[in-house]
Amino acid sequence: MTFVVTENCIKCKYTDCVTVCPVDAFFEGENFLVIDPDICIDCALCVPECPVDAIFQDTHLPADQQAFLQINAELAKVWPNIIELKAPPEDADEWIGVTKKLPMLQR
Repeated sequence: MTFVVTENCIKCKYTDCVTVCPVDAFFEGENFLVIDPDICIDCALCVPECPVDAIFQDTHLPADQQAFLQINAELAKVWPNIIELKAPPEDADEWIGVTKKLPMLQR
């Protein structure tokens, strides 16, 4: 099992979650974070730290977020690891809860 970062993270990219990950499973893109399923130990520490509720256990992914399981696995292999807190984008709060952001994901 693994945890998955989903659509609500796109353009929000708060990094509170990465500081609690005991195995450094987070990877960072321009406007999104992902979790490497091969590293994640299913501890769930990141879930309550996400201020936009963008992290789900793979077995509890909402139906409209299923594609993010593959997206996380794919991008974790090419993006750099992130282990420290960073400031979110200046307009992050404006993107919380916005739907249909997948086309905005910068790979």
